[in-house]
Formats: sequence, C-alpha cells, structure tokens
Amino acid sequence: MFLDTFVPLKLKISMQILLFIHSLLRWLVLISIIYALFRAYLGLKNQAVFSKTDNSVRHWTATIAHIQLIVGINLYIKSPTVKYFSSNFKQAIQHVEFTFFGLIHILLMLIAIIVLTIGSALTKRRKSDEEKYKTMLVWFSLALFIIFIAIPWPFSPLAHRPLFRQF
Repeated sequence: MFLDTFVPLKLKISMQILLFIHSLLRWLVLISIIYALFRAYLGLKNQAVFSKTDNSVRHWTATIAHIQLIVGINLYIKSPTVKYFSSNFKQAIQHVEFTFFGLIHILLMLIAIIVLTIGSALTKRRKSDEEKYKTMLVWFSLALFIIFIAIPWPFSPLAHRPLFRQF
C-alpha cells in the first residue's frame, strides 16, 4: 500500500507485531466460538446438564474475543490506513478498502463483541440448562455471522488480507 512509504520504521515494526497477534487471535476467536456453538448444540440436542466445562467455554470464548477487541482497537488507533481515512474522509470514503478498515471493520467487530458479550451474560443468568444452551446458540451464532462478514478474508470483495500473517 502506498501509505507504507510514509510510516516510520518503529511504527511499522509495532504494527507488524500487532497485526501478527491480531491475525493469530482471529483464529482463536473463531475456534472458540465454533467450539462453544458445538457444545451448545450437542447440549441442547442431548438435553444435557450445562456443565462447568460449558460455562468455562462460554466464559473463555468471551474473554478471548475481548482480548482480540483490545488488540484491534490498539491497531485501529495506530493504523496509517485509518489515519488517512480520518484525515481525508471525502476521498477515502470512495475507496472500498479505506472504508472497510476505517469504518466497516471496526463497527461490525464492535457490534459482534457486544452481541457475544450480551449472549454470554444472558446465558450465565438463565435458570434451566435448555435455556442456557439455546441462549448461547442463538447469540453466539449471531456474533459469528457478523464476525465472518467483518473479517478481511482473501476472497472478500471489501478488503483482502492473507489467512495467516507472517511476522
């Protein structure tokens, strides 16, 4: 990207580290949500007791997502792409990639984490095991759907990034 030529070396290095961590955490978030959904589906299907393991999966899924959000916000604040988008809004909004990283990605991810957090909190407060599994299944599915839309997959029409960032 042409912005790379105007970025100081120290910022480039810290951005590379943050991007690597953010990319790695993406997979942990996806795996944990999918695993939580799998446990919720099986628990609901088999009319199982909502176990300590299920509760831990619920809790750690939300925790991993929150860590990812913190790393993402840190990236957002330091990103030369976002800085360009903010300071040249009229020109940048016309370019899909600038709009994606300056606006769409952060908003959708914030919404997804809010949905996941609400789902986690509601699941924890439900009385019956069936209600807990249903709540987790619905809210975590919605969060996963939003996350899938907001990730810059290599095949995305909005922005293209590799599946695995190299350090």
